[in-house]
Amino acid sequence: MSPQLTLTFTARADDIDVMGHVNNAVWVRWMEAMATAHWEAVAAPEHQARYAWVVTRHEIDYRGNIREGESVTGETFIPGPPSGARFDRRVDFRNAAGKVIVSARTTWAMVEIATGRLARVPPDVAAPFYVDQANTDQASTSATGT
Repeated sequence: MSPQLTLTFTARADDIDVMGHVNNAVWVRWMEAMATAHWEAVAAPEHQARYAWVVTRHEIDYRGNIREGESVTGETFIPGPPSGARFDRRVDFRNAAGKVIVSARTTWAMVEIATGRLARVPPDVAAPFYVDQANTDQASTSATGT
């Protein structure tokens, strides 16, 4: 089980806006797909049955884009411990040359499915997602080539 998840997305015709590149709403959809896939890949089945996540904030930096038929590789990880019911998530999308063209910090809140209410993130739910700072710094360094 890895605390990071990587997925590849290829831009389809219906992902493209009037400028000829991927629409901003599609990047958000891809971020949500990554967060969901990450939860499903890493969380214990009993946690998946008990909890769900809702987004509370997206902070996105657009530094490039792709066109129809082009692909990006998205990587997501949780850079630190939760704060109450909330977890921050990092998402970076790299083009074919490996350059980060879209990066985001998103905040998600955990909801107890049975009650529909926010719930503090228990340590056993959070633990499999941790990427300690040393590994995050190392991943950033190797990814940027510095």
